Amino acid sequence: METPKKPNTRGILDWFDPRGRNVGGWGFIINRLSAIGLTVYLYLHLYMLGKLAQGPEAFDAFIETAKQPAIMFGEMLVIIAGLYHGLNGLRIALNSFGIAVPAQRQLLYGVVGLTLIGTVVFGVRMLTTH
Repeated sequence: METPKKPNTRGILDWFDPRGRNVGGWGFIINRLSAIGLTVYLYLHLYMLGKLAQGPEAFDAFIETAKQPAIMFGEMLVIIAGLYHGLNGLRIALNSFGIAVPAQRQLLYGVVGLTLIGTVVFGVRMLTTH
């Protein structure tokens, strides 16, 4: 006689539950969070581009808004999320093909290191051009 299957009670919030995860699991959680953040940013970006279609006055107002410290901080978060998400996506793709699976931890540390380096480079450029 077959035992009845238990219903799947795991919800979407379990995707973000860090308990019992290894380093690769943590990297995957952060990848999901960065994807959500980048998706939200995409809609905000499209909204702002729509405002720019209203003429030169709207463009000038947008430029002044973009120079505000809170907006620049948000841009830095987008840079961090974009760099991490892209680089970690490459790491996940390599692991999916069975490449460098034993070096998963080192690859994640490399992703974080390259993200930090890229963030510093973009941050310096952003702060020196405004």
